[in-house]
Amino acid sequence: MAEHNLLGNKGEMLASRYLLDKGYALLHYNWRSGHKEIDLIAQQRDTLVFVEVKSRTSQQYGDATDAVTDKKIARLIAAAEAYILKYKVDLKFRFDVITVVGSGEPYRIEHIEDAFAPTW
Repeated sequence: MAEHNLLGNKGEMLASRYLLDKGYALLHYNWRSGHKEIDLIAQQRDTLVFVEVKSRTSQQYGDATDAVTDKKIARLIAAAEAYILKYKVDLKFRFDVITVVGSGEPYRIEHIEDAFAPTW
């Protein structure tokens, strides 16, 4: 497996643990709709949370949130819409971004709630 895939997997695992420690219920990990993917889908009380995880070994080449482009956001929104329709979701929902930065312990984790909103 390529090194960037290992880093991404590690970041998603750390983000999952972070959310569980904060009391979220983790519903899905790497949920797919066709070629679109949502890294984590969690629930916090009465809110469904679609989470994009971005991992970097350092911020040398910019902030990890810079990788959440308009194109990526559009794909996440489309995947979330497919999820909502498939499971007939009747909850509030939001889109969060979690960044994981570091090449070893301690990792720096930042959780951005309501990072963006769909336009539908």
